[in-house]
Amino acid sequence: MGLGGLTIATENLEKHFDVPGYVSLALLSITTLVWLSLVVAYVTKWIRFPAAVRAELDHPIRLSFFPASSIGLILIATSFYPYLPTLTNVLWWIAVVAQLAFTLLILNRWIHSEHFTVEHNSPAWFIPIVANLLVPIAGAPLGHEEVSYFFFAIGIVFWLPLMAISLNRSFFFAPIPQKLLPTLFILIVPPAIGFTAWTALHGGKLDDFGRVLYFVGLFMTVMVISQWRKFVGLPFALTWWAFSFPLASITVASFLYFSLVGETFFLVLAISLYVVLVLVVATLTVRTVALAIRKHLFLPEN
Repeated sequence: MGLGGLTIATENLEKHFDVPGYVSLALLSITTLVWLSLVVAYVTKWIRFPAAVRAELDHPIRLSFFPASSIGLILIATSFYPYLPTLTNVLWWIAVVAQLAFTLLILNRWIHSEHFTVEHNSPAWFIPIVANLLVPIAGAPLGHEEVSYFFFAIGIVFWLPLMAISLNRSFFFAPIPQKLLPTLFILIVPPAIGFTAWTALHGGKLDDFGRVLYFVGLFMTVMVISQWRKFVGLPFALTWWAFSFPLASITVASFLYFSLVGETFFLVLAISLYVVLVLVVATLTVRTVALAIRKHLFLPEN
């Protein structure tokens, strides 16, 4: 997701400065290979260790990460649109069907699983629902307006009660575990992606609701960054990748907002966010590869 978000952000940067898309195309190739590798690896795990997969489907936190596969495919399809619209359409439909299946599966488990408690809630719970907001970004340009509105409606309506649950959990219960603190950045995603999707559904035109979504996303960005002391000194874990896609989502939204209002502040903001995003993804990639080399990447939890 982080790599896919960086790819789309790079496409936006190249578009605004009218430069060839060599970097974004290279990133798209890397993102596609990483996505394929992870999907093949997990399917292999599913075949060889089905009990472990079933346990993850019953896990109150890991359950939310299953739609990462459909999200990744939606991002890849969106990036392919300028090059291969036909392929984009095929990939988009596959991803959309998978996303709907994951949404129904996870909602059913939330409703009917008796062992889930408020303390299990974290911003990661936004992933399976808010992912629906990504559908219109490629769906609207492809001409699938009604399907895109269907998924947008799911994402935007369910975002609000999930936000209320998340704030209630943060205000009145014990803080989320340190390992999950990076997932606070996920709070940026719903309004930022919602703005990009809403604008796509309205033919690239800016309206009042679009402004509200963008500025809520910008506020969420400022809010989580203002808590930087909470993140300093955290031991590195794969959950650090939760920094990447949210930063990509507000970066893309800021490029889009600048293109609509033309104020230099938003271009400077978008470029600044892009620089931070590149540094974050580069750091995460190096740290992840280093852990993999030392065989410390996948360790059992205490």
